Amino acid sequence: MKNLDFLVKELVTQPSETTWLEFKSNNYNPEMIGKDICALANAAALIGKDNAYMLWGIQDETHDIVGTDLSQYSKLVGNEEIESWLRRLLSPNADFEFHSVEIEGKNIVVLIIFRALNQPVTFEKKSYIRIGSYTKPLNDYPSIQAQLWDRIRSANFESLIARKDVQESEILSYLDFVNYFDLTQVSMPANQQAILHYMTEEGIIVKLDNGLYSITNLGAILFAKRLSDFPSLSRKAIRVVSYEGDDRVKILKEFSGNKGYVLGFENLMQFLEGLLPAEEQITGAVRKTKSTYPMTAIREAVANALIHQDFSITGSGPLVEVFKSRLEITNPGIPLVQIDRIIDNPPRSRNEKLASLMRRLRMCEELGSGWDRMTIACESFLLPAPKIILYEESTRVVLFSRIPYTDIPQEDKIWSCYLHACIKQVSGKGITNSSLRERFGLPGTSSASVSRLIKEAVIKKNIKPQDPTTAPRHMTYIPYWA
Repeated sequence: MKNLDFLVKELVTQPSETTWLEFKSNNYNPEMIGKDICALANAAALIGKDNAYMLWGIQDETHDIVGTDLSQYSKLVGNEEIESWLRRLLSPNADFEFHSVEIEGKNIVVLIIFRALNQPVTFEKKSYIRIGSYTKPLNDYPSIQAQLWDRIRSANFESLIARKDVQESEILSYLDFVNYFDLTQVSMPANQQAILHYMTEEGIIVKLDNGLYSITNLGAILFAKRLSDFPSLSRKAIRVVSYEGDDRVKILKEFSGNKGYVLGFENLMQFLEGLLPAEEQITGAVRKTKSTYPMTAIREAVANALIHQDFSITGSGPLVEVFKSRLEITNPGIPLVQIDRIIDNPPRSRNEKLASLMRRLRMCEELGSGWDRMTIACESFLLPAPKIILYEESTRVVLFSRIPYTDIPQEDKIWSCYLHACIKQVSGKGITNSSLRERFGLPGTSSASVSRLIKEAVIKKNIKPQDPTTAPRHMTYIPYWA
């Protein structure tokens, strides 16, 4: 591991041992080490630190560097190496690393302990915690145990580390902050220290115990100059594939992003707009080109895929596929809300910090308004409503180009009718035969076919009459849940 000497010199400046730091001279009692690893891992999770530490060769009271004659590699428990013995008795979620470093000509052993994830760490099936500088059974402190579980459950992707031990002078070579200040309309600070202050406050970078910095997943996924610099995130770059027809037989163009989402989003939108079919409209002497898809809907669909993806699903990232008559946006993970309540339910996201920052950077709309805007935009273009398809570990949103009403599958007509009712409901209105004809761009002569659609949507319990006693020709309809 790099920069161990920096880490040790930084840690010995601590005024005393803490819940996440333990100094030893030569005490290598295996049972003590096992309990301390357990307690320190849990303590790190409790206070929100990524790591805790045990150091041998440091005088306990003065923190003087005295060195140790022992090596973690030579210590045996019976005939078993201590590291193997510890891993056997600690719970599977315990993670730690032994290292040696020479400082001032003296050998120092450094044990780096990673925070507890998913559940508290145990040693010999018992959990421990640090109370001040002492290791105690976790069960003796029920209030702390409850707090620990809360912290473990709330640990999120955005706060985890994408790259550790980055020198202050290197941070700006990995991350581009210019767009952050442009989009938040904050004046760019004149010096690097002020920039780092903003980034630390946003949770984009974290200052480490060794004086260096870590770049968080939040910082890397949004502001990376090159996502390939962050191996754990490189597969989360958005990919675009354009096909010749309506199947995946022949690929016309393919693009894989390598920039953070903030840096690449507008270029991605421009690239997509260039791939989409367009039609020329002439009004008087003015000739205009109009896309067959509303860019507002595409923008929201792509932003939603970025925000709501499940980052714990490795090996895949957001994908945009352009076909002759449809656009498909796929992301890892499934929604946290019911599909049929996507418009009216309070929004939920796995990645709240990511969603919040992307909204502040004006990459997407205010919380909860994205699907409203997508649906309204598609209606204004007289397109079928955006469709949501769920798979075992992914979600796909399909945007359709203009299709004659008679060629729209009945299932999609009913879904369009239902979302039209949802949009009307949130504005305090119901749908009518007339509003639905207008929504599909149909003439008055299509009243009978629209009535049949409404009747089937009622039978399938997607919508219901607002007032069943109203005369049929004046009937209005609302979503089933209203």
